[in-house]
Amino acid sequence: MGNTGDIPALCPRFHQASELIGRRWTGAIIFVLLRARCRFATLRAAIPDITDRMLSDRLQELEQEGIVQRTVIPETPVRVEYSLTEKGRGLANAVDAIVDWAETWIDVSHATSAKPARRVRTARAAR
Repeated sequence: MGNTGDIPALCPRFHQASELIGRRWTGAIIFVLLRARCRFATLRAAIPDITDRMLSDRLQELEQEGIVQRTVIPETPVRVEYSLTEKGRGLANAVDAIVDWAETWIDVSHATSAKPARRVRTARAAR
């Protein structure tokens, strides 16, 4: 690589997306919500070691980015559920690709859970 023209350019959209999705706990939240809409306590129970504060912060960030939808169900007591928006569900193929990579390259003895991940079937994947 003799001149600056040989330096690979970083795609700004890729960089922004990887910074957003790559934040600690964000991938885990998206992974769980791809499988089911969840209440806060269910998400907390599904993600080992996440604190209430961190889960709340990440859910707010993902909601601001249009990836997560917070739905208040007016019951007594009030119930709040979190689900992925269309934009969030669009991450299913990327998550599945990471699952495939992890099954090949990540040693299970170092993983937090030995349970294999299920693939997410999206409308696009079903075609």
